[in-house]
Amino acid sequence: MIVKSQIKLIRSLHQKKYRNENGLFFVEGKKAVQELLNSRFDVVKVYSTEFGLLPASNEMVEMITEAELKKISALNTPNKVLGVFKIPKIEQVNFDDWIVAADDIRDPGNLGTIIRLCDWFGVKHLICSKETVDCYNPKTLQATMGSISRVNVGYTDLYEFLNTLEVPIYGAFMEGEVVYKNKLPRSGVLVMGNEANGISEKIESLINKKISIPQFGMQTTESLNVATATAILLNEIRRG
Repeated sequence: MIVKSQIKLIRSLHQKKYRNENGLFFVEGKKAVQELLNSRFDVVKVYSTEFGLLPASNEMVEMITEAELKKISALNTPNKVLGVFKIPKIEQVNFDDWIVAADDIRDPGNLGTIIRLCDWFGVKHLICSKETVDCYNPKTLQATMGSISRVNVGYTDLYEFLNTLEVPIYGAFMEGEVVYKNKLPRSGVLVMGNEANGISEKIESLINKKISIPQFGMQTTESLNVATATAILLNEIRRG
């Protein structure tokens, strides 16, 4: 049985303010919770409606009813397991490989998909502007499908961060040079911009190379979804 104080705490973690205040977040679903249990994240508590869903100790897992899970879940249809974890300290960024930078990405699903893409393409670090949606937003975490456990996500003043770097900084632009015509280096930064406005003027001033994805279809489509564009560009980066 889950007590009222636990319900109150977990419900507060639906909001970024209280996630930051408590240094905690929650993730839902058997696969996602198991991924985090096997990672660097420190677990606080796991709640489950079915015994034996997770190979975890009895001390870690608390059995609750479906009605209790619904009280703390962010999903319309709760997914049997919910885990509360500590927000980890940010690891030092390694510039021996590519990193991705998110400039004011606002949609939780887009950021979550980008985190998942970083995991797929072996990009260890994702650096976000302070305006970018929180990576511990429940909708973002759902979209990562557990990849948050393998990607180091940090938030900072993106201009100050990029301004100190000595590695090449690439940015995705509609009017950039076609990426297929570029010989991409072994390491660098790929900047992806806001869904509606692209990369901000301030960050644009630091871009060394503007790249674009050519359009082959009808010209009525204005642009690609930012997560889709990230997938194409990371694929080209890994092709070398």
